[in-house]
Amino acid sequence: MRLGGGAWEGPYSFSSRFEDGSGTNPEELIAAAHAGCFSMALSSALGKAGHDPDRVSTTANVHLEKGDAGFSISRIDLVTEVTVPGIDDEQFQAIAADAKANCPVSRALAGAEITLQATLAS
Repeated sequence: MRLGGGAWEGPYSFSSRFEDGSGTNPEELIAAAHAGCFSMALSSALGKAGHDPDRVSTTANVHLEKGDAGFSISRIDLVTEVTVPGIDDEQFQAIAADAKANCPVSRALAGAEITLQATLAS
């Protein structure tokens, strides 16, 4: 598989979903897109609030489950750690929750539960 912008090219296989196959799969690509989109939204929102972050590090864990109708993405867990000076945790959590709810990828994936664990790094 090759991404349109040429930023990534590599193996893509069914066996990487459930077995020890090599390559990536749709769920890994969705996780990467979601973590990136959320990080951008959070960084932008923090900056608009007057708190430019020094670092934003986010992972997204996508949960693929089999139900009666087949496989579906049931939940995505966003885990982010942010270094940002001059903000208290209450304001940070509010901005992070808004970024989670409003980043375009979160909106596109609204059919799945999306959780957020946001931590201010010292």
